[in-house]
Amino acid sequence: MALIVHKYGGTSMGSAERIRNVAKRVAKWARAGHQMVVVPSAMSGETNRLLGLAKELSPAVGSPELNRELDMIAATGEQVSVGLLAIALQAEGVEAVSYTGWQVPVATDSSFTKARIESIDDTRVRADLAAGKVVVIAGFQGVDEDKNITTLGRGGSDTSAVAIAAALKAAECLIYTDVDGVYTTDPRIVPEARRLHTISFEEMLEMASLGSKILQIRSVEFAGKYRVPLRVLSSFTPWDISIEEEAKSGTLISFEEDEKMEQAVVSGIAFNRDEAKVTLLGVPDKPGIAFQILGPVADANIDIDVIIQNVSHDGKTDFSFTVHRNDYARTMELLEKTVGPATQAAKVVGDARICKVSIVGIGMRSHVGVASKMFRALSEEGINIQMISTSEIKTSVVIDEKYMELAVRALHRAFELEQIPT
Repeated sequence: MALIVHKYGGTSMGSAERIRNVAKRVAKWARAGHQMVVVPSAMSGETNRLLGLAKELSPAVGSPELNRELDMIAATGEQVSVGLLAIALQAEGVEAVSYTGWQVPVATDSSFTKARIESIDDTRVRADLAAGKVVVIAGFQGVDEDKNITTLGRGGSDTSAVAIAAALKAAECLIYTDVDGVYTTDPRIVPEARRLHTISFEEMLEMASLGSKILQIRSVEFAGKYRVPLRVLSSFTPWDISIEEEAKSGTLISFEEDEKMEQAVVSGIAFNRDEAKVTLLGVPDKPGIAFQILGPVADANIDIDVIIQNVSHDGKTDFSFTVHRNDYARTMELLEKTVGPATQAAKVVGDARICKVSIVGIGMRSHVGVASKMFRALSEEGINIQMISTSEIKTSVVIDEKYMELAVRALHRAFELEQIPT
């Protein structure tokens, strides 16, 4: 039988009863003869609770000098989960063993709170699998070369699961969540949103990068790099349905583009309300100005998204880019105190009340007029576009956040995503 990796999110691990159901599901797969590795998240709300305690103790929480200690705290949520799940599996009569990230070990760099996986030693895990045990590994965490505990950032358990599946050359990685797959957009905003049976890796990568909360972008990047088959499905389906039925449910993330897949021109609408825009007004329009602005921002470990530079007037230009809203205050401080004066910017302004809305679809490659159709739909709703970013399979716009839901509904309707492709 195959080696399978299961990943369970925080809501799936949210109570003793839910952990018991996870154990029953995993035991079903193990009894069918599969070698099983399970990567659970912390129980729902636990990481926020732990970090909240830290914020109560120090106003400096969030500054880089405390990030090592935050990782020490945050990693304990997953440590509790793996122990509880291993106990639940043993109560089901299945031999199981739990490991933290440092026990495997999952080696990372030393970027606390945003660490990246460098390697995974599979020796200990393979020995346990060969002995017939289910191996439960804490997601979201690892260890650096100085033996410090590190975490991978929010949603990092997805990345852990896919990286472990890649290291073990697993037949498939099943991501169990509180939804039953990938939808054309968020059904809470558009009730007519439709679940996709398949989605290409490229589309899923774009959806994740554009704000879809189904999978963390780094997990999709790992899957693409190591060609790990992924399936997104719900942990709230009955645990005792047949493995064949379960394996066919949810959404398969495919690496093959075949004519039978749902190749609509646009496959989905993604959105991200966690964006903020910063602008340097009146900077010199000369070679190297973009590096002078963005270099220090990148050095501060701040991710940059959409970038736009205006046409030069009298040797001056305006330069805008977006960052995650959590990084907005730090970015503004950096620009006002260091980058702005260094680049002779006339003024630094910002806006934390924006959002990004995007259309995604590999069918866009061979169809003209898709972007203009998007712009027309937004125009008809009176929605002003502040910034535009495009690629072969996506077009993104930055708009005022108060128009986000209206924009998503208008675009879903304009591209007829509620209809099943023929």
